Amino acid sequence: MIIVLGIGPGSRDLHLVNFDNYLKNAQVVIGSQRQLASLNKDIQNKSKLLPALNELKIYLLDNSQKRIVILASGDPLLYGIGSWIKANITNQPVKIIPGISSIQYCFHQLGISMNNSYLTSSHGRKPNFDFVLQHEKIGMVTDQYFGPREIAAEICKRKQKRWLYVGENLSYPDERIIKCNPEHMLQRKFDMNVVIITNA
Repeated sequence: MIIVLGIGPGSRDLHLVNFDNYLKNAQVVIGSQRQLASLNKDIQNKSKLLPALNELKIYLLDNSQKRIVILASGDPLLYGIGSWIKANITNQPVKIIPGISSIQYCFHQLGISMNNSYLTSSHGRKPNFDFVLQHEKIGMVTDQYFGPREIAAEICKRKQKRWLYVGENLSYPDERIIKCNPEHMLQRKFDMNVVIITNA
């Protein structure tokens, strides 16, 4: 059986109830280097570094008899690995445990309601900004290739008046959330982050 376990934005304080029980009962725990480094030593001893998705699929199909936990940053079904697992692994049960998404966390840190928000991602792809920027309030997971500066450029191109909020290292001690207009955002550099867009 495969458990896809949402670990939230990163801080252990944000793990949901029974998080540790899923890890304790697993025979193998798969995750990124950063995810695995945050776990206790006894869990690290049965951990496996997350491989490329084609290799992961082969491993999961070949090890259907094992109790495997796959760690998912944020929430597994909000632009996470959960959807990919459900679509690609059909020879065994898959259970998905939700986590607090980084978008959700960022909205709450800012005290902005998520009601009527459009949630999307530019992680590994470029969204259709003609569609996205029709919405008044947007939450977006980004990557190093298409992040806040590129989003700001799309807003400037359409001459919209917006505020951008960029959250980096969310829930970690070096967490940083800034508010900026698109014109000023063009001059900044960011790591992987969450961007929230509102009307100015």
